[in-house]
Amino acid sequence: MRIAYILTSLGIGGAEKQVISIAERMEARGHHVALVVLKDPEKQEWPTTLTIHRLGVTKFLPSAIGGVPRARRILQTIRPDLLHSHTFPANMMARALRATGSAPLVISTIHNVYEGNLHRTFAYRLTDRLTVCSTAVSRAVAEQYIKSKAVPQKKISVLTNGIDTDAFSPSRSLADQAGNLPPHRSDKSFVWLAAGRDVPAKDFDNLLAAFRILRASMPKAELCIAGQPSPHRNNEAGVQWLGLSANMPETLARCDAFVLSSAWEGLPLVIAEAMSMEKPVVATHVGGVREFIRDKSALVPPKAPEELADAMLRIMRLPEPQRHEMGRQARAIIHRDFNINTKVDEWEALYSSVLRANEKAGARDSGLLRE
Repeated sequence: MRIAYILTSLGIGGAEKQVISIAERMEARGHHVALVVLKDPEKQEWPTTLTIHRLGVTKFLPSAIGGVPRARRILQTIRPDLLHSHTFPANMMARALRATGSAPLVISTIHNVYEGNLHRTFAYRLTDRLTVCSTAVSRAVAEQYIKSKAVPQKKISVLTNGIDTDAFSPSRSLADQAGNLPPHRSDKSFVWLAAGRDVPAKDFDNLLAAFRILRASMPKAELCIAGQPSPHRNNEAGVQWLGLSANMPETLARCDAFVLSSAWEGLPLVIAEAMSMEKPVVATHVGGVREFIRDKSALVPPKAPEELADAMLRIMRLPEPQRHEMGRQARAIIHRDFNINTKVDEWEALYSSVLRANEKAGARDSGLLRE
């Protein structure tokens, strides 16, 4: 197969990492793969050896429209059998290319329960006919887009994210790691890790409020955030911002537990990564988080710092052997249900099914097949 993946950027984010992971494994299986990226290079991006084509598109509509002929020329060179798009801007670009007759079969993947305002929902609904199908990264995402009528139920399926459980393994040696978490950890401290960009979806205001409550009871607690703080953030006791991390296995290996405080999500990969590293997890009950975490006591409502702090305290007060057993059970779930190699099998099967159905339809239309 010849597959072109189109995405908004290669910045350090879960959706971008997932696309690269799938695309690289598809290429390793002998398929012809290329990445089409809307934005210019960013300061920090996921590394990849795949062929990358940049459109230089910005968030403004005239720039996006100007990117269509550039993308069309790229596709004429790549000649893909399938165009697989990810996140709203890239999904719209793929559909625009299909509308102009310059794209092959289009598959769109939706990564979040909230990808923007009602105008975006309407845009999805209006352009759905330009795709052969859509996929959602979690049941929660699929249900949301069916409910809003952005995608017909018959045209959307769930294909969850996956991670490399070999890379995210607690058995990896820490001997030569140069991680920076935390710089002066005491033997009696308990380190929580959070991760993500300081954006409204991640709701670090909620996390920091919860941590202040937590630290009143547990002054030895520490919080490290694998992300870059917004300029308005003040220094807080016990909190360390690590900057965006492209080496999460080592960062996770150095913490005691992981916390997610998001206001909304799709299926956050970082939770699966933490679970694969055998770390206890506390998270807000948003998006598809429940599809990872089977322990209801580890889930709290969004924007409820008191409840988030209570859940974190419960983890800290557990005996260490019990926390380790929780971690082992968490890794077993991820290894069984969210292994990246299994997900690539599922994507390959979907691509093959779409191409077979298209060939059959073409043969029927040409009169080679009779019902």
